[in-house]
Amino acid sequence: MVQDTVTLRLRLLFGDRLVFGPGKGELLSRIAETGSIAAAGRAMGMSYRRAWALVEEMNAAFRAPLVLSVRGGAGGGGAVLSPEGRDVLEAYRALLATIEAAAAPEVARIADLLSDMSERK
Repeated sequence: MVQDTVTLRLRLLFGDRLVFGPGKGELLSRIAETGSIAAAGRAMGMSYRRAWALVEEMNAAFRAPLVLSVRGGAGGGGAVLSPEGRDVLEAYRALLATIEAAAAPEVARIADLLSDMSERK
């Protein structure tokens, strides 16, 4: 069924500045899971440099940092979400769930009007 393959992508822009979207949401999730910016980036197929740049961008955009990092050393480094980071991720997920539920009837309406794409193969 077409509806099962529909993806809504929510990006939050404040003014002309992209503050948060699916990529940053996934990065925060993976940092929370792995305890590492590098491991989170690898899991997403992105370089450590790109992952770190996104973390810095998020940390600069909010009043408090969303990700707290500890430099490596004998015990190794790591990263965790700050309370604000957990709150932003939770709010983003809740907003996305609300939008997906509200959009379901209109998505179904649009899906019903699509041609059968399997015939075009």
